[in-house]
Amino acid sequence: MKEFEKLLVIMAKLLGKDGCPWDIKQSHDSLLKYLREEVKEFEAAVKKKDIENMKEELGDILLQVVFHCELARKEKYFDIKQVISTLNDKLIIRHPHVFLKRKKISASEVIRQWNRIKKKEKAVKRGINDHRK
Repeated sequence: MKEFEKLLVIMAKLLGKDGCPWDIKQSHDSLLKYLREEVKEFEAAVKKKDIENMKEELGDILLQVVFHCELARKEKYFDIKQVISTLNDKLIIRHPHVFLKRKKISASEVIRQWNRIKKKEKAVKRGINDHRK
């Protein structure tokens, strides 16, 4: 994971005091078009089965994710570690058939299970947010 740590250092430098002027003036809103563009380019590479281009486009998507995380860190909203931690929790919670050693289920049941769990999570979040108002 040294390469990932290096990426985080590079991104922090680009957005730092003496970083890149273009990068520094970006926002979550201004970057959305680039994220969409990179996803479309990755989709095209997948359809062409262009493995080298897939690798490059995934790197570009990763750049967008790290860019947004670094902006959020600077704004004191959240950081990449929190994003990864949230994702880790989500993957474990939404795959009880793997992590709780439940019975084997089919791929179609995995999708139904994922959607059921997601729906419950959203209902809980909605209830918490409604309660805060």
